[in-house]
Amino acid sequence: MTELQSRPMEVTVENMEKYEKSTAYYFVKRSMDLILSFIGIIAFSPMMLMVAIAIKLDSRGPVIFSQMRVGMNGKPFKMYKFRSMVDDAEELLVNLRSKNEMTGPMFKIKKDPRITRVGKFIRRTSIDELPQLFNVIKGDMSLVGPRPNLPHEVIKFTEYQKTKLIVKPGLTCYWQVMGRSSIDFDDWMRLDLEYIRDRSTMLDIKLIFKTLGVFFGDENAE
Repeated sequence: MTELQSRPMEVTVENMEKYEKSTAYYFVKRSMDLILSFIGIIAFSPMMLMVAIAIKLDSRGPVIFSQMRVGMNGKPFKMYKFRSMVDDAEELLVNLRSKNEMTGPMFKIKKDPRITRVGKFIRRTSIDELPQLFNVIKGDMSLVGPRPNLPHEVIKFTEYQKTKLIVKPGLTCYWQVMGRSSIDFDDWMRLDLEYIRDRSTMLDIKLIFKTLGVFFGDENAE
C-alpha cells in the first residue's frame, strides 16, 4: 500500500466546510477545463476519427457508448466513452457477476469476454475515455476529480463515501495514476477523498501531467 493509501482520512460530509476552496480556485479550474479540453479535442481528433472507424468495422453497435453516472451533488448525467464492449454487454453481465474480482458494489474482471478486439486496445491505452472531454466542456465533469460512479453503486455508498459527490467528477484523479484496477474499492474511495481534502491548482496540474505519462499503455486500465 502506498503512502497516500495508508494516510488516515477524516473527510466527511459534516466537516467538509473547512476544505472549501476559494472562488479563484474554481475560476482557474473551470478555465483550465475549457482550454485544455478544447486543445485535447483538436489534438486528438485524427486519432478519435480512426478509432471510430475501427470500432464500426470491428463489431456491431454504436461508436459512442453513453451511460448514466452520478455527478456533483448526486446529479445524474450521461458520460460518454468509445464503445469497447459488444452491443449486448449489459445483458451478458448477468452471467458474469459471480466472477467479479472487485470489492464493494463495483463489477470488474480482468479478462472480460464482452470486450471487443478494438476495445482491448482502447481500454489498455485509455483512448476510450477521450469522449469525456465533451463532458468536461458541458460542465458535467472536470479534467481532475473523482471518477464518477454508476447510480446502483452510489446507492450502496456509506455516508463517508458519499462525500466524493460534493465535487465534480473527473477524467483523472489519484486512483487513475496509482494503479486503477489494481486498487480495491475501499482504497479507491479513500484516494478520492484524499484528493478532495488536498485539491489545489498545482495538484490538478501535477495530476494532469502524471496522467499524460500513464495515458498510453497502462496495464491496469479501467
